[in-house]
Amino acid sequence: MHLGTILRILGILIALLSVTLIPPMIVAYIYKDSGGVTFIQSFFITLFLGGMLWYRYRHNKKELKTKDGFIIVVLFWTVLSSFGALPFYLSTTQDIQLVDAVFESFSGLTTTGATVLTGLDTMPKAILYYRQQLQWVGGMGIIVLAVAVLPMLGIGGMQLYRAETPGPVKDTKLTPRIAGTAKALWYIYLVLTISCTLAYWSAGMTFFDALTHAYSTVAIGGFSTHDASIGYFDSAIIESICSIFMLIAGVNFSLHYIAFNSFGLMHYFRDPEFKSYILLMAITTVSCFLILVGTQTFNVEDSIRKAIFQAISVGTTAGFTTENFNLWPAFLPVLLLLTSFVGGCAGSTGGGMKVIRVLLLFKQGFREIKKLIHPRAVFVIKLGKQPLDNNIIEAVWGFFAAYIFLFVIMLLALMADGLDQVTAFSAVAACMNNLGPGLGDVALNYANIGDFSKWVLCFAMLLGRLEIFTLLVLFVPAFWRR
Repeated sequence: MHLGTILRILGILIALLSVTLIPPMIVAYIYKDSGGVTFIQSFFITLFLGGMLWYRYRHNKKELKTKDGFIIVVLFWTVLSSFGALPFYLSTTQDIQLVDAVFESFSGLTTTGATVLTGLDTMPKAILYYRQQLQWVGGMGIIVLAVAVLPMLGIGGMQLYRAETPGPVKDTKLTPRIAGTAKALWYIYLVLTISCTLAYWSAGMTFFDALTHAYSTVAIGGFSTHDASIGYFDSAIIESICSIFMLIAGVNFSLHYIAFNSFGLMHYFRDPEFKSYILLMAITTVSCFLILVGTQTFNVEDSIRKAIFQAISVGTTAGFTTENFNLWPAFLPVLLLLTSFVGGCAGSTGGGMKVIRVLLLFKQGFREIKKLIHPRAVFVIKLGKQPLDNNIIEAVWGFFAAYIFLFVIMLLALMADGLDQVTAFSAVAACMNNLGPGLGDVALNYANIGDFSKWVLCFAMLLGRLEIFTLLVLFVPAFWRR
């Protein structure tokens, strides 16, 4: 393990994070916000500490090993989220406690969208912009992590594509070098953000709202500049634009890369994960519509509009709202929450366990049933037309087991802190799946839960964003042995 090299890279990352504090300064200047001083202070603190760390270890340039990669990935989110909390904590216009500042920063960078802040409509523009930008930066980090970094470490949802399946290219690499892969992903991400901004702007949003909501839409984050979220605009056109871009952002970015290069769309429909993703969204939407109409909660037109938007928003784990779905009839609140466990596709900005894993769990379960009928038969699980190695299936089951175990532990921890069962369950689900809004007391925000619960949920966000094993491996003693 090359600690000096790791710290040098960490210093560079912290220094780079300081650059993200410059746009909020500009926003503060444009809108004459008194909170601009906070971002200046945060900028110099972050730049100074990052620069000092880099300078101390600037000569350490040894080649990184796999263990080093795990540590850097975990530190990227934990340390940068901690530094990201500085503008919230140092704010002179908002009274934000340390735990709330860290919670908001973790939620932003992991694109969870759970918030402890209220009164967004009257909050300084610089703070609002910064929250949205955190999600955008985190979303880009997630894509590079999922498609370019984690496969190199031998983990992550994209690792399931090692078999040469339709859609993603061989070995999960878009270009021969990781730098090229990151650059290609950056272009796609930027194009989607600009397109989303222009679409929102043309639909009637102010440019500020259009840009900031594009940040959180493409990142599938869910933060908004208004307490009522997308419902503030009360516009079917804006909701449609949001739904389309959430759907796009929830798709494997490798597929987008191929689409950009080939100017074709057919490879999307040859990809089994994409087809399952669209099917799940369709089933959830139809279920919501039928129950909303059947219970006369809304008229037919409003039922269609609200069912489509909320099913996509929760299903992709974006977490935008136009209605408090916690109050919807029958089992709809639970159904929507359960779709977040599936989440988006591997290699997307979406959260959850990922569609590909759930698809393989279903295929494995079906295979076990067939084995009961034909004990001596050999059944091969295929993804598309390609057979999958049993090691991949075992990895999926291992992920699922670890997910359930950790979920239960955190659920019990929140209940021990005084939360009721519904609130505790939905809070862990919403944070671990990087969804944001939950049910019960966390349907609107997380301001009223205890500090201990907030720290637990920060850990849940990190677990979900790093796909569990990336973080868990650091707690295994064998990892630290030479």
